[in-house]
Amino acid sequence: MTTVAISALPVATVINAADIVPFVQAGTTKSISKTLLFTSPTMVTPVLGTVTSGNISACTSTNMVLSTPALSGPTLGTVTSGNISNCTSTSMVMVTPVLGAATGTSLAVTGAVTSSGTAGVGYSTGAGGAVTQITSRTTGVTLNKTTGAITMFSAAGSPTLASFTVTNSTVAATDVIIINQKSGTDLYEIAITAVAAGSFRVSFFSLVGTTTEQPVFNFAVIKAVAA
Repeated sequence: MTTVAISALPVATVINAADIVPFVQAGTTKSISKTLLFTSPTMVTPVLGTVTSGNISACTSTNMVLSTPALSGPTLGTVTSGNISNCTSTSMVMVTPVLGAATGTSLAVTGAVTSSGTAGVGYSTGAGGAVTQITSRTTGVTLNKTTGAITMFSAAGSPTLASFTVTNSTVAATDVIIINQKSGTDLYEIAITAVAAGSFRVSFFSLVGTTTEQPVFNFAVIKAVAA
């Protein structure tokens, strides 16, 4: 039998299940089947290059870099860093996160919501509105905002108690309404004397002065519950 070096053999372009692959082990030429060679191989520190697909569920690498992976129901454990801007989880728990400028439609917390900065906690632009009273100072107004300014009808200040109703769809019967005087020459005593679903009543009188003017009252709705 003529001796032929493995390096001199023709190069195969495919390998079938029944094919036998020759190899040299400790100076002896042996054969191995495709099934034995490629079934559950164990690779020690392989350099894989760029892996475009496959199952890596049992991978224990601590420095793997995945570019735009499609993960289906993964259990991530504790994630210490990374970009989760496209995460759609509704039950994520973040411990002392640095949120920066966060936006959203709602935030439910069981602890305190506090601010240590100078901006404080309150409403942002778009939550408020303004309305002007017409006809008289007992004429009702409508402003469906959680905060806003009410410009009173032009009239002289009076020490006689008067009231008007603010129709406001954002108000619940359990809410608390804060109101104060923003502007005006005369000084007014102002109180919220009724709160109902969709409205609240403002009662007022002049403490000092009878100036004919249009004072402005600011209000804010504090959402509250009775249970």
